[in-house]
Amino acid sequence: MLTATGTELIKCLHSVNLIDFRMAQTMIFAIEEINTNESLLPNVSIGYRIYDTCGSRLSSMSATMALMNGQEFAAGDRCNGQSPIHAIIGETESSATVILLTSDTTLIMYCLFVLCFLLQISPSATCECLSNKKDYPSFFRTIASDYHQSRALAHIVKHFGWFWVGAVNSDNDYGNNGMAIFLKTAQEEGICVEYSVKFHRTEPEKLQKVVETIKKGTAKVIVAFLSQVEMGNLFDQLSDKNIKNFQMIGVEAWITSESLMIPNSFHVLGGSLGFAVRKIDIEGFADYVTKEFWHTAFPCLQREGNSSQYGLNCSRYQDLLGLKNYNDDVTEQRYSNNVYKAVYAVAYSLHSLLQCTKKGGCEKSLTILPQQVKSQDLNGSIHFKPVGYYDASLPPDQRFVHIYLHFISLCNKPRSVCSESCPPGTRKAAQKGRPVCCYDCIPCAEGEISNETGNLQQCPGEYWSNAEKDKCVLKAIEFLSFTENMGIVLVFFSLFGVGITALVAILFYSKKDTPIVKANNSELSFLLLFSLTLCFLCSLTFIGRPTEWSCMLRHTAFGITFVLCISCVLVKTIVVLMAFKATLPVSNVMKWFGPAQQRLSVLAFTLIQVLICVLWLTISPPFSYKNMKYYHEKIILECSLGSIIGFSAVLGYIGLLAVLCFILAFLARTLPDNFNEAKFITFSMLIFCAVWITFIPAYVSSPGKFTVAVEIFAILASSFGLLFCIFGPKCYIILFKPEQNTKQHVMGKNPSKSF
Repeated sequence: MLTATGTELIKCLHSVNLIDFRMAQTMIFAIEEINTNESLLPNVSIGYRIYDTCGSRLSSMSATMALMNGQEFAAGDRCNGQSPIHAIIGETESSATVILLTSDTTLIMYCLFVLCFLLQISPSATCECLSNKKDYPSFFRTIASDYHQSRALAHIVKHFGWFWVGAVNSDNDYGNNGMAIFLKTAQEEGICVEYSVKFHRTEPEKLQKVVETIKKGTAKVIVAFLSQVEMGNLFDQLSDKNIKNFQMIGVEAWITSESLMIPNSFHVLGGSLGFAVRKIDIEGFADYVTKEFWHTAFPCLQREGNSSQYGLNCSRYQDLLGLKNYNDDVTEQRYSNNVYKAVYAVAYSLHSLLQCTKKGGCEKSLTILPQQVKSQDLNGSIHFKPVGYYDASLPPDQRFVHIYLHFISLCNKPRSVCSESCPPGTRKAAQKGRPVCCYDCIPCAEGEISNETGNLQQCPGEYWSNAEKDKCVLKAIEFLSFTENMGIVLVFFSLFGVGITALVAILFYSKKDTPIVKANNSELSFLLLFSLTLCFLCSLTFIGRPTEWSCMLRHTAFGITFVLCISCVLVKTIVVLMAFKATLPVSNVMKWFGPAQQRLSVLAFTLIQVLICVLWLTISPPFSYKNMKYYHEKIILECSLGSIIGFSAVLGYIGLLAVLCFILAFLARTLPDNFNEAKFITFSMLIFCAVWITFIPAYVSSPGKFTVAVEIFAILASSFGLLFCIFGPKCYIILFKPEQNTKQHVMGKNPSKSF
């Protein structure tokens, strides 16, 4: 066991750390190799002093003071400032390296970094915090910092789909800084950490809490950012409590440690993944270490001696000597190469400072200060290029190269998630107070779908989610068709109205010479029957799939046919009123408003509506429109009015004629005619106005195809009202009261009763 020398020795209580011992042997090998090299530091020999800090902070500070002053403890508030050495190779642990900058070591910090500025090169201190040159100006290392390793841990976890992990780290500079980088990267990559706990090797109570946290957790993958010692402590506790079946993700400090790879560790550490320092063989080092070991272990082997002496001294070691092989590989040379490079870095720096030449040797008269050694750099800044399976310089999706991993601890790749992926048709709902990786799967809302990954998507405008909510399908297009029940009923009543109108026309034509037909202006009656037929037929244009042409036809046909119908009724009313109210003789009245004038009046009233419709179709015509406001799951295919003003003008003109007709008919209701046509016209106009007044709110409030149905109903109802009120009584007389179909009865003098 190596100990520090000085006034008060601090004894190491544990056994020799073979890794540190091997690194010390590497340093000695490199120094002896340099001292025998005539081209590097000729006529100058490098010396060394080795201290074992025993993994103790106090031992680390004691050894540092001894290296700087020649003694471990210095009295007073200042050190002598004269360092007998030019460089320190070590510490191996990050925490021991940064101990000089803690608040309890102000004096040492002042001496080391202000007066001495002593160069320190570490082969294995990986803490990212040591990269801060403001705080650590004289620190260098021959190993990459934990920045890339910590990020690589997060990337490999994501690579295997482990989005629910636990994290354990050493409670020191090495573990805390490395875990902080991992947690930040994990958050960026969408990885959820169930717990992040830490402990120090001297805190068994915290270790017990860590073990309980792991036992209670649901994560099956554990990222262990621990030193070799702390990982050994954790393994012992997990093994004692039979806590197993975890996928361990490790760091370079323990992932290749032989002391942990023992038979009974398989159920805990078997199949562990991690990143290791690249292993590089040092030429001649294996023979050097093996030879030194055999000469120390078997004193019978003399470098010089005869064969008889050999046989005499070595007979008792005969069984073991057969195992001797100087070419056996020395394992765990991963850090040894870093030590080897550190020694040579110092040697080349001294070679340059001493102005050494191959023939003239080195200038021994030069005084070299410690800060001068650190400023020598043959090739500028030191760069660490990641090699092997992870290359941080590549794009994120290409950093892992040639991954050939076989999980020997479990039959299949372990799965570690807080919540399983949501099946198609469901979406994620975050659980209150838990990480984003923990969620419940609830059915997607209407119009939303999720694929196999559980990602929520909104269906485009003309699409809707299917019943399973796993894909978007075209929305059903709805319109009033001829094949549905409502359409069939409306078509029936429309054709029924056409049939009734045709029968009335046939009846009137067959009885055209009877007094009752002649008395009611047969020409206008036939024109009215023709317009009513068109009104019944125009309702059919509202049924079927709306197109650009059908939309223009239905509204214009409706407007023109109804104006033609109302115009006929209005002219009939005017004829009746003028015939009985005029003061002029009848012959003169009919002269001024005879059949020709009546036909022209109907034509003039109708042409005004035609002009309105032409302007409407020219400026802003109706068009086919996909209405998606009323129903989310279907599209209402309807006719948009185009111009509200145009549609209002059409309806307004019809309403104006209807009101005018109603007023004139009301004025003529008491005329002395047994078959007072004005009375029946008044009834028909009342029905007509009532239908269209109630149509407006019903039209506005009816959704989808019911809007069209309401409009068709209004057309049919008003048409039937006109047909039955005007022609019903006459047909009744013709068919059932033929005795009243006489000129004397029609021209009866008894006035009709008013209503």
